[in-house]
Amino acid sequence: MLNLGKIILHTIVLIGFYQVGLLIQTTFQLFVPGSVIGMILLFIFLSLKVIKVTWIENGARFIVDNLALFFIPVTVGILEYYDVFAGKGALLILIALVSTMLVMGISGATSQWLVRRRAEEHD
Repeated sequence: MLNLGKIILHTIVLIGFYQVGLLIQTTFQLFVPGSVIGMILLFIFLSLKVIKVTWIENGARFIVDNLALFFIPVTVGILEYYDVFAGKGALLILIALVSTMLVMGISGATSQWLVRRRAEEHD
């Protein structure tokens, strides 16, 4: 029961950052999504040690562990717009595959570069 309470509190903190990001986005009419602003704020607060990782760790882990469930509404939403995607399926699959390969390749190259750089610093 105590762990469930921690998950709820940690998730509330994360939702708070999201809501503050939305408030900033709507107040200043920024083109950057409020969720991204909230994530940047969370990063800044964590970097400056204003909040501790332990204050959000269980909630973040719960969200990541159940991430697949959050994509179900998106998939159902896409099915409602079938007529928009009809006839363009092959092109959309090609775009999805190419973009996925690019993201994987760039992410892998970046992580390898960071590992090499860290190894050189320790030598």
